[in-house]
This record gives sequence, structure tokens and C-alpha cells, in this order.
Amino acid sequence: MNFGKIAAICLGFGLAAGGASAECTSTSQWGADDTLGSANLVTPERTMMAAKLIKQGKSMPLGIAIGSNTPAFPPRSLNLQIVQPNQQGGQKLSGFGYEANYNDDLLQTWIGIGSQLDGLGHLGEGGQYYNCLDEKEISAITGLTKLGTHAVPPLVGRAVILDMAAHAGVEVMAAGQHFGEAEIKAAAEAQGVTMGEGDIVLFHTGWTEGMLESDPAAWGGTEPGLNNEGAVYMASLNPMAVGADTWGLEPIPAPEGDKVFYGHVTLLKENGIYILETMNVGPLVREGVKEFMFVLGQPRIVGTVQAMINPVALY
Repeated sequence: MNFGKIAAICLGFGLAAGGASAECTSTSQWGADDTLGSANLVTPERTMMAAKLIKQGKSMPLGIAIGSNTPAFPPRSLNLQIVQPNQQGGQKLSGFGYEANYNDDLLQTWIGIGSQLDGLGHLGEGGQYYNCLDEKEISAITGLTKLGTHAVPPLVGRAVILDMAAHAGVEVMAAGQHFGEAEIKAAAEAQGVTMGEGDIVLFHTGWTEGMLESDPAAWGGTEPGLNNEGAVYMASLNPMAVGADTWGLEPIPAPEGDKVFYGHVTLLKENGIYILETMNVGPLVREGVKEFMFVLGQPRIVGTVQAMINPVALY
């Protein structure tokens, strides 16, 4: 799969000259000045309830390891360089009181690679983002002036896994295969899973475990996922976050009649609900885990749109 071609498919059509922003009607349930969205659902009560889900004392990372070869949406890339400052020619740092040597890291990267948190300033529509914030107000080149992921408090709560691959009768869902309200409800009922306000809902499609190593180009260029109607249904549940074991949440190619990545607009812009991408829930599914305590403390780089993350599942 040619990543440049995929970018063109997703973003290249329907481009038009910018104009005046439409009147905003999607004000936040948490007030006109709110910038945290569903992070307002983190409460001591929900945290204590989530802690009761720790039955075995086990933990598991949900993030994948990433590097320069990790497929990423064009033109994103990552480059890492290891340096030994002032140690050329085998010199040691005797000023420390001993013959010291050390390595440091230089990282040049787009943040939206691998497992990530999509902040509320990531995808908008008509020049607007969450809670009627205008692009001209918040989108400074030096960092978002509002909605930066550094300001998101630790996301802690009850997480549930919906195994959509099992519901579809496959180990790995196909590229473009999608699900909406009916499929989500049926899967939840069949699997005995409930979803409530403030939950983190993660979909298992089998995509990352089934495709990332065996066919990385296909993994990063196509995917199964949540269709437009399904995103509206998920938003109606008032979750803290919605995510999947795919790099973009929605299906690529998009189903006929769906807008590309419009679930992002529905969740982020219209409802202030965070998105979690490339959450590798496969190992938990194999252990029979359906619900767990979710804990995320993301890097706090001021003004970032997204965050590279490795949430922890405690169960």
C-alpha cells in the first residue's frame, strides 16, 4: 500500500478555499469555557470503582513499541539519534569526580505515530474545534493555545473491551469492514459487557496483532473500524474515551456514504470525547479480560495536539 496514495484518498478530495466559519451549535455539556471535555468524568468515585476490577494483581501495557519503521499516516515520520556529548575520541567526563560516560537521545518526530491519545484540538470542521473554539484562536505554530494534551488530567477509569472480531466470526477483521450501533449492541450483549458513562471503550478487531508485523504497509494504509453512525451511538453513551487496536479508529476505505475519519469529528469536536488509537488489547482478549482499570498519564509537552502513550491495564 502506497502511503502517499492513502493520504490522497483520505484528504485530497473535496478541498476548497477557506471561508468564514459556520455558526457553532455544539457547545459543551460542561459549559461554554470548558476545554477538558470528557476528562471531567474522572472522579474519585469512578476511580475507586475501577480499582475494584483488579482481581489478579496483573498489569499489561496497551501501547506498542515504535521506531523509525513504524507505519504512520503521511507525512509523519520518526528519527532517533543517540549521542555522547563531549566524549569524542573516547574522552571521559572527569569533572563528575569519576571517569563518567553517558548516552543521550535526540528525537525528531511527528507525535501521531503508534499508540496515541488524540486531543480535542486534533480534528475539527469548518474552522472550529471542541466547544466552538476557532482555529485562528488556538492553532499557533508553537503549540495549541487551548486544548493541548498537556492539560488533560490522568485518565483513570473502568475500561471495557468489545471483541468485534469475535462478533464478526473472524480472528482479524478485513480492511474496510465496519460496525455501528446494531453490531456494537449485539456484541456487547453476546459477550456480557456493559458500557456506562465515564467508561473507556476499546474495540478489538485483531488488526494490530494480525497485520502489523506480517504486512505493515497494509496495516498502516487500511483498517477496519467504527463507522459514522457507530460514532454517534458511542457519543450518546457519554464515555471518557473510545479507542481500538487500529491506527485510526474508523474504517479505511470508508463505507459508501460515510465521511472519512468523521468519527473523529463526532467524538472530539462535537462531544469532547478522547480517542485512543493502536490500543493493543489482543493479549487481554486471549486472557478472557473484558473489563479492567485503565490508567493513563500522558507526556505533558505544552500545546501538543496528540500524545504518544502507553496506558496500563490493571486487572
